[in-house]
Amino acid sequence: MIKLEICCYSISCALVAQNAGADRIELSASPLEGGLTPSFGALQQSLQRLSIPVHPIVRPRGGDFCYNNMDFEAMKNDVARIRDMGFPGIVFGILSENGHIDRLRMRQLMSLSGNMAVTFHRAFDMCFNPHVALEQLTELGVQRILTSGQQQNAELGLTLLKELMQASRGPIIMPGAGVRVSNISKFLEAGMTEVHSSAGKIVPSTMKYRKAGVAMSSDDRDVDEYSHYSVDGELVESMKGVMSLIER
Repeated sequence: MIKLEICCYSISCALVAQNAGADRIELSASPLEGGLTPSFGALQQSLQRLSIPVHPIVRPRGGDFCYNNMDFEAMKNDVARIRDMGFPGIVFGILSENGHIDRLRMRQLMSLSGNMAVTFHRAFDMCFNPHVALEQLTELGVQRILTSGQQQNAELGLTLLKELMQASRGPIIMPGAGVRVSNISKFLEAGMTEVHSSAGKIVPSTMKYRKAGVAMSSDDRDVDEYSHYSVDGELVESMKGVMSLIER
């Protein structure tokens, strides 16, 4: 069965994705930074409200994936907490300063993960050699790799995605970044068994009062504080529809 993972930044989004037919949720926070570790409250609520598998991301900050000791200690604590809460899977990734998989730290996180299925996230797209990285992640026991094929979006990276899928002796190669209704069939026809999408849209705030000229986290005057990201249930349903046609 082909699986559709939806990236969600809130429990409300995750419920929309679940009701629209998503097979799994990648739970994170902070869409503007590409996803950070979700709050304890969000983690608890996901276990209480969702019936499909939820894989939280562990990422202590935005930017690159080369972490200092304090970042790494935070990651270890988060992995252990998520494991103890009973999640079936988890998402993380660490690189060295030279762009290689940080195998020493990855081994520590893998050990802390226990029986959780580990996804190595798009840090893979910033690594120096994807083929060497695939071999190293295979040895580490990673279950899947989320990647755009080291391109800005997965459609542009389709050639490398195919190469990685054919070369893999273990990890599932899961395309992500720019996967949409309009192109999802390309990945499925190439033989991919799992795909990752945000299936998102921007929705306006329900606030009637608007304070002009004040932004919470940016000097950019184009930032709209009165809108936010949300999963589009119709897009999820449409992607599942395409998947069901290809599976027949």
